[in-house]
Amino acid sequence: MDWIEALILGLVQGLTEYLPVSSSGHLAIGQALFGMEDGSANLMFTVAVHVATVLSTLVVLHKEIAWIVKGLFSSSGAQNGNGGYWQKEETRYALNILVSMIPVGIVGLFFKDQVEEIFGSGLLVVGCSLLLTAVLLIFSYIARPRPKERISLLDAFVIGIAQACAVLPGLSRSGSTIATGLLLGNKKETLAKFSFLMVIPPILGEALLDVLKAMKGEAVMADAQVLPLTVGFVAAFVSGCFACKWMIGIVKRGKLIYFGFYCALLGVATILYSLLG
Repeated sequence: MDWIEALILGLVQGLTEYLPVSSSGHLAIGQALFGMEDGSANLMFTVAVHVATVLSTLVVLHKEIAWIVKGLFSSSGAQNGNGGYWQKEETRYALNILVSMIPVGIVGLFFKDQVEEIFGSGLLVVGCSLLLTAVLLIFSYIARPRPKERISLLDAFVIGIAQACAVLPGLSRSGSTIATGLLLGNKKETLAKFSFLMVIPPILGEALLDVLKAMKGEAVMADAQVLPLTVGFVAAFVSGCFACKWMIGIVKRGKLIYFGFYCALLGVATILYSLLG
């Protein structure tokens, strides 16, 4: 991988991590178009750009993260005065994030090998998953459930199931979680931020496991060139900051259906490419 390819793939990762079009699917398509094969260098690059997008989330949503952390370690009672520590909004929010991590944690612990096999099964799976993403986005735009005041623990768990399903390449994580939350009746204003915050622990955990796995192999650092890694990391971080802010505004305006049409077209094109290429 040269630095130009790393720049392009880093930009793709940063933009598509937050836009509901599947970053893993676009990375798989990009690597296929560049003729890249699976290997330790590609693994290290994937880890680097994913960590970069997590850091962009920390930067864009630093106020929300500080609010949660400050509330968790505060000894004061609930802000509304109607309960104790467990009734505080910050505590409820943190619990929702923890509950949302349960499904993806189960998948990571017990089905990681099966997921890795799916990732290596070619672009046909990516194309079909993109079509499923399109269906979710379009249906969430058409449906009009009764609105709720806040995300409940049950909602967080169901949204977490959507995140766990999105380990499939081509099935957008942000698209799946936001669409699921909308179908459950949650407010647009809170869903995008919750969707981006809930993915931070799983991505960091997965990145750590991938790094440990890669370090067991030989010549990993020789394969993982410093310049492409650095360029990809910076590109993913900068584009991730832009995309994160942009996506929050898009969700508030309810414009996800256009991404549904995009995923449908890209899904069909990817399936045709995999069958005819």
